[in-house]
Amino acid sequence: MCNQDPGPAVIDATMKFIETLKLALAAIMAHKLRSALTLLGMIIGVAAVVVVVSLIQGFNTYIDEKIANIGAKSYTIGRFSFEDFKDQDTIAAAQRRNKDIDFEDYEFLRTRLTLTDKLGAGARPDTAQVKRGNEVLDGVAVDGVMTIVGDIQKVDVGEGRFFSEAEDASAARVAYIGSDVAEKLFPSSSAVGGEIVIAGLTYRVIGVAAAKGTVFGIPQDTFVTLPLRTFRQNFGPLVRQRSFYIVGTAKDDQHFQDAVDEAKQLMRIRRGLRPGEKDNFGVFTPDAITNLRDSLFGTIFIVAIAVPGIALVVGGIVIMNIMLVSVTERTKEIGIRKALGARRNDILKQFLVEAVVLSAIGGATGTFIAWLLGRIVTAVLIPTYLSVGAVILAVSVSGGIGVIAGLLPAWKAARLDPIEALRAD
Repeated sequence: MCNQDPGPAVIDATMKFIETLKLALAAIMAHKLRSALTLLGMIIGVAAVVVVVSLIQGFNTYIDEKIANIGAKSYTIGRFSFEDFKDQDTIAAAQRRNKDIDFEDYEFLRTRLTLTDKLGAGARPDTAQVKRGNEVLDGVAVDGVMTIVGDIQKVDVGEGRFFSEAEDASAARVAYIGSDVAEKLFPSSSAVGGEIVIAGLTYRVIGVAAAKGTVFGIPQDTFVTLPLRTFRQNFGPLVRQRSFYIVGTAKDDQHFQDAVDEAKQLMRIRRGLRPGEKDNFGVFTPDAITNLRDSLFGTIFIVAIAVPGIALVVGGIVIMNIMLVSVTERTKEIGIRKALGARRNDILKQFLVEAVVLSAIGGATGTFIAWLLGRIVTAVLIPTYLSVGAVILAVSVSGGIGVIAGLLPAWKAARLDPIEALRAD
């Protein structure tokens, strides 16, 4: 099969477009300062929109990753639910209605659940002083979990190991610590096998977690995890800030919701709740967390995109205004071109392409600035996610605004009478 040469019409159209583009660039470069000031609104608008989109996408991805890190499709049963924290009245009502979760609840579920694969329990962290020799750390989060919770939460062990079931059953004084605790208490040696003192009691370090970094600027590596029975024995009853919770995973993801419903129904039976009576406990799932995120931030995100979107519109109006001024200034040029044979369509394209090129330059510059800002935000606060789709959308929107902003000036230029144009000063 032989290659066919493009037809003369295609070549002619391409040459005309290149020539029009050259004219547009020449006109823009002839007034560099005015063009730069004209682009400022578009650059700010595009940069703001892209930064906001990057933050939203990064935030959503970040939350989803943190949910995924909790464990593949895991559910948690605790004393309160998300709905209990709507306002002060619901919180007060929940405190009166809801009972603490305890070991008896865990055993009741463990012996009856049929759709749950792994079931464990833990206690929310308390704060304590942790020290080794002269090195002291105050306000360290100390919690307790069953060994199986490590599997459910897919703990990432950096050094050593997680504690065993035997160590949990015997309430052994062993500790699994965060990387920041290890670095500060064991600056020149391995923490594994070493001893630390927590609230006056000595524990042997058996493992160090891989570094997690920060969540919204809050360090995630300053913690100590103990076997649950050790935690209860040394820190007291698992209530209030040390509240007991149950965590489980389904046998497969397809039946995850069925497993959650089964656990919820068994808890209602355990608590003696009648049909229609409100739950006196809470069930947390990844979907519930995602839905809460969407309900809390959905409107905020829409407003956050709409506000910089106004800057884009203003940028388009500025471009339209400047293009109208340009048509007035170049009236004689338009008359000369028409006298030499330029058609209305040629003049229309010239000014339209000029407006689009201005907008495209503003869009590209704004996107680049947004990328730089995104790198800074990622380094300081949370990861941002600049997708190819967001870049294409930003440049397309700026180009589209350029088309709209250039239509009126281009139409005005195309309709100028050549004789009147040539008479213009």
